[in-house]
Amino acid sequence: MSNPSARRHLDPAPVFAALGDRTRLSLLMRLSDGRTRSIAKLSTDTQLTRQAVTKHLHVLEKAGLVSSLRVGRESQFAYAPAPLLDARAYLDTVSAQWDDALGRLRTLVET
Repeated sequence: MSNPSARRHLDPAPVFAALGDRTRLSLLMRLSDGRTRSIAKLSTDTQLTRQAVTKHLHVLEKAGLVSSLRVGRESQFAYAPAPLLDARAYLDTVSAQWDDALGRLRTLVET
């Protein structure tokens, strides 16, 4: 297993853009249990067409959040957590920078 902190930090913008849609968030949540699912399975119990699910899955796949594997005539999609770990690391870095800046401001204001 690789060390997440040793992973090269990639541009998190595609991940944030992909997560900025409720439908994609919902699809990702359904896949986050670790089981692969077909487009037909993912469109079950939703008001989405298979075409709409396919479109959203391709956005998630382009961002690296899901992977697909062709099984016979169907594609099976699976959750890929690495980009979320990278996005989390990015947010942690930004958070630390803000904490440092606010600490400097507090020191300046209180002296």
